[in-house]
Amino acid sequence: MRSRWVPGNKFTLLENGEAFFPRVFECIAAAEKQVMLETFILFEDKVGKALHAALLTAARRGVQVDITIDGYGSPDLSPGFISALTSAGVRVHVFDPSPRLWGYRTNLFRRMHRKIVVIDSKRAFVGGINYSADHLSDFGPEAKQDYAVEIEGPLVTVIEEFVAEQLQLGQQQPVGPLKRLLRRKTAAAAQSTLPAAGHADAMLVTRDNRKHRNDIERHYRIAIRGARQRIIIANAYFFPGYRLLRQLRKAARRGVDVRLILQGEPDMPIVKIAASMLYHHLLGAGVKIYEYSERPLHGKVALTDNEWSTVGSSNLDPLSLALNLEANVIIKDRDFNQRLAENLEELMRASCHQVQTADLPESPIWVKLRSFFVFHLLRRYPAWFGWLPAHMPRLTPAEKLLGEPAGLDHVNEGQAS
Repeated sequence: MRSRWVPGNKFTLLENGEAFFPRVFECIAAAEKQVMLETFILFEDKVGKALHAALLTAARRGVQVDITIDGYGSPDLSPGFISALTSAGVRVHVFDPSPRLWGYRTNLFRRMHRKIVVIDSKRAFVGGINYSADHLSDFGPEAKQDYAVEIEGPLVTVIEEFVAEQLQLGQQQPVGPLKRLLRRKTAAAAQSTLPAAGHADAMLVTRDNRKHRNDIERHYRIAIRGARQRIIIANAYFFPGYRLLRQLRKAARRGVDVRLILQGEPDMPIVKIAASMLYHHLLGAGVKIYEYSERPLHGKVALTDNEWSTVGSSNLDPLSLALNLEANVIIKDRDFNQRLAENLEELMRASCHQVQTADLPESPIWVKLRSFFVFHLLRRYPAWFGWLPAHMPRLTPAEKLLGEPAGLDHVNEGQAS
């Protein structure tokens, strides 16, 4: 059922950690049977500790809990943090833990970048928000602006099947409770589907390094190509491939109101440098660019016209489009589209600076040389990135890494999240 429209769903937009964390923790507290969670980043700060407490409480009352973290994105969890979970029966899976070279993490590419929660087979969350305090406004100027959705309805079954499948793929021979879980999910999916909870058609779209290498980018291009009135894309790390850029320029030239919300106060300077290399190319075709300047933008959301929307973990950059394991939901629903549009329009009005061609004081010769370079880079980078090693998903039980030099330790480096 993945990558097919599933009717009868309800979506609730959750903005930033202030809305997301309390709702997820509330649902975990109410869980009766099962919690499945995937995240790129889990830090041992006040947010990570709150999640830790919620999972411990659920596990101790008999809820089956599986969490998957990325070995690169979540490197600094203490042995006590992990052992408390595993001692309570939580199964903690680490994606691609790798040994360090001279103290540095070397496994930068092909990360598990998804952010998914499934609770009791009835409710799911998908988005771009990690479990770290920098998703809360009280973190200060570096607090991130981001989004997720709460999902009810038949799509939850599709998401649950996907997460269970990833657990199975990551372990060559699933044993014990996990093996029973996978058998139960397969049997339940064959017999029933959740009842309708709303009116939204939706699908789960993922990117991996096997059968779904460009699904998310392809759905973006389809939506942009079909747009007739408006396109709004808010994306933290923006350096897409040539074909997506071409569709944006063509849409603007045929009269579609195309707006991009990009980082004006980036968490990593290279992000703004890369995106700004495209500004002349886009502005010249009539695309409007807004830089969000209140704090770092971390969102990965978009909408077209009055019905199509997407929320998820995928940036529009080489890492997300050609390397990372990602997950977005695509939604066809006028009410949700309007809700997201109102949010993004307010963001542009209150917290963004619109970039004008006059703001780009560069000589025409430099612009032409740079455009030539960018043009050929964007045409070829998906193929170049495809040359990098593509390993199968590998999950390691966290307790096996405790006390090992290659395991989880106290190093925190910058990362696109």
